[in-house]
Amino acid sequence: MKKKVLIIVSIFTIAINLPFTGNAQNPIIQTNYTADPAPMVYNDTVFLYTSHDEDDAVGFKMKNWLLYTSTDMVNWTDHGVVASLKDFKWVSSDNGAWAPQCIRRNNKFYMYCPVPNGLGIGVLVSDSPYGPFKDPIGKPLIKNSLDDIDPTVFIDDDGQAYLYWGNPNLYYVKLNEDMVSYSGEIVNVPTKPANYQEGPWFWKRNGRYYLAYASTCCPEGIGYAMSNSPTGPWKYKGMIMDGDRRSSGNHPGIIDYKGHSYVFGFNYAISQRTMSKHYERRSICLENFTYNADGSIKKLPFWSTTGVKQLGTINPYNRIEAETMAFSEGLKTESSTEWERNTSWDQGKKIADRFYVSSIHNGDYIKVQGVNFSKGATSVDVSVASLYGGKIEIHTDKINGPIMGTVNINISGEGDVWKTISAPVKNIHGVHDLYFVFRGEKELFYFDWWKFQ
Repeated sequence: MKKKVLIIVSIFTIAINLPFTGNAQNPIIQTNYTADPAPMVYNDTVFLYTSHDEDDAVGFKMKNWLLYTSTDMVNWTDHGVVASLKDFKWVSSDNGAWAPQCIRRNNKFYMYCPVPNGLGIGVLVSDSPYGPFKDPIGKPLIKNSLDDIDPTVFIDDDGQAYLYWGNPNLYYVKLNEDMVSYSGEIVNVPTKPANYQEGPWFWKRNGRYYLAYASTCCPEGIGYAMSNSPTGPWKYKGMIMDGDRRSSGNHPGIIDYKGHSYVFGFNYAISQRTMSKHYERRSICLENFTYNADGSIKKLPFWSTTGVKQLGTINPYNRIEAETMAFSEGLKTESSTEWERNTSWDQGKKIADRFYVSSIHNGDYIKVQGVNFSKGATSVDVSVASLYGGKIEIHTDKINGPIMGTVNINISGEGDVWKTISAPVKNIHGVHDLYFVFRGEKELFYFDWWKFQ
């Protein structure tokens, strides 16, 4: 008889116990410490690649890169580790996975990653933005100096690709069409834009070239420069955001999406709320910004707590991954692989990879914003693997709002067995925020997905 078993292959993220903050959306990720945002728009979806401060980091302790996606800029789906330093066989260190950027070309996805100990900048490639990513050249793409960090990549309208990087110097090189080699010499920009520090982000809009960067130190704000050429000269235009004592560092990532312009960066809001001493445990934030008629950028205040407005709504009649959330408290996410075991010594056929919410305790919650009950609702299905059991209260519009329904998970001790449990709900219509509030004792269960009928 074949038996299904669950083997945990990796665990990442942290439990963060924050007070309830109402409609607050910044920082946009609460289940991990994240930094160095690198957004990419593909197939009408924002793919947000990030570096990752480990939950016990004192200084910079960074081993891998994470991925989040969104189609509404408010609810973000956690996809876990998308690449790590282990993907570079020529790198022996397991610490130093700093700021990356990913770009699409010729139906492949290229991720440019600084590697530790002055080894340079590596490149990984995948057929999918979700990975897996592999090293196509087995050596650094860039090995120029100890300044080889913070790569940013851009492909111009004529097909020429450029890679900029550096701290405290600023360099660029022209990439070949294969995106894993370059032609010509590495250029040390002779006149850096004013206040350039690190973390460049290169883009083009309406025929104008832009370079945003972490500006001044410390604390770092976000400055920017403009040029009529992809290779400069660069003219300093001012600050997108001034430095602030609430965040010693910063690192911009900038995109246009669905008619809006967005800047990503980070602060230390979560760690500052929970720790009396400063550690390098950062959290990504997001704001709208606007351009003036001459292409210059209107200056923003420091990162707000309210974040940005939602674009669109969530369809509750589709399967929604539990790790899709606008805000959360006290939760982790985990990855596992499920196998169909044939014998005691043969793990058998791989059934599926799962990514799910874990470390669920009494009072923890997930907020999903803007759920559109256009057809009403009669019941809800949830996929869980129970540990000690418990229940999920589904509140509408507020964490202590009306209870739409309660899912009772009356089984325990089956953490390797996934079951779909259904429960009746009150029929509601219109757009509502949902709060999945967890009740019970000890660690309750794992939570994979939900869907309304």
